[in-house]
Amino acid sequence: MVMKPFRIGPGFLVAAAFIGPGTVSTASRVGAEFGLVLFWGLLFSLLATLILQDMALRIGLISRLSLGQVINRSLRQAWMKWPVLLLTISAVVVGNAAYQSGNLLGAAIGLELLFNLDTGLAVGIMCLLAGVLLASGWYKLIERVLVLLVALMALVFIVTALAAPWPMALVQSQLVEFALPEGSQWLLVALIGTTVVPYNLFLHASAVQEKWSAQIPALIAIREARRDLWLSVSLGGLVTLSIMLTSFIAFHGRAEELSLGSLAEQLEPLLGQWAQLFFSLGLFSAGLSSAITAPLAAAYAANGAFGWNEGLKGKRFRLTWVLVLLAGAGVALTGVKPLAAILFAQYANGMLLPLLALLLVWLANRAQILGVSVNNKVFNALAAVVVLICLLLGYAKLA
Repeated sequence: MVMKPFRIGPGFLVAAAFIGPGTVSTASRVGAEFGLVLFWGLLFSLLATLILQDMALRIGLISRLSLGQVINRSLRQAWMKWPVLLLTISAVVVGNAAYQSGNLLGAAIGLELLFNLDTGLAVGIMCLLAGVLLASGWYKLIERVLVLLVALMALVFIVTALAAPWPMALVQSQLVEFALPEGSQWLLVALIGTTVVPYNLFLHASAVQEKWSAQIPALIAIREARRDLWLSVSLGGLVTLSIMLTSFIAFHGRAEELSLGSLAEQLEPLLGQWAQLFFSLGLFSAGLSSAITAPLAAAYAANGAFGWNEGLKGKRFRLTWVLVLLAGAGVALTGVKPLAAILFAQYANGMLLPLLALLLVWLANRAQILGVSVNNKVFNALAAVVVLICLLLGYAKLA
């Protein structure tokens, strides 16, 4: 029997989305201040991502609808449906527009370190790269570029961590130390929040349909999509752990010196002349990958919520990602801190994540939607734990 090649792709969009400049800075801060004692928080966030994304991909592949469309059709009563859809639009579309400036600036810092470019020019180049790729409307091209960027990120940050002189005894003891040191609570929330990303659910549910057409049996598509998801999320987790470990070795005890711009210089004792090249490539890849997936996810979410039923080349679909991309570029170029928009997005995401988690569990238990692919008892038990933690996480963001 001839083995078919393993298909990779949509899961790497998920990894590309959560490993952005925000994750790089958060993981660096965690490592510098607390070492690896919050490793258990990273493990939970990866497990939660796998469980939530698994439900999203099954809903997408079985229903052949976007997640927004499924929610739209399943919540028949207007008093339930419209608040959910409005919250989705607020958190995903407005939120991604607010965060897009950070994605572009993060990638631009990578370019500045590599080529000594002006910040405005670097942001413009990043915006142009993301815009051209999205404007192509070719899912396969977008997917391949993101797979390449994730692979580059993984290579850079993992090699950086491996090159560092590990204090093995301390590292091993901290990896199994399930502790919550004083002052680490908000960094734990940030670490989980940068990994368990609500807009990834909309992105993944639609992307799997681009990868596996309706002609492929749903159970086969689900099996392949799960393998892709596990591979990509595990790789993303390894990247995050590598950043934590590198920052721990380079900055432990002097976290006040840590910043994205100076991190490459501070890594020179570990990597020598390769420090700036390696870190700049990693930051560039992290920023550009998130700068592509954030507008794309916003367009998918709006497409489903408003019932447009358009593909990547649809006019309203394109208009959505263009607005998100331009909003991020405008903020990045003017240097204005979009504090109000970011705070609003944080609150909206704080409400949306637990609500989406509850909705996913409900939808994934409906035989009318998933047939034989509904959640089993073990999956429901794990999902219940994730929903509970998401509720606590949402409360922490809103408090």
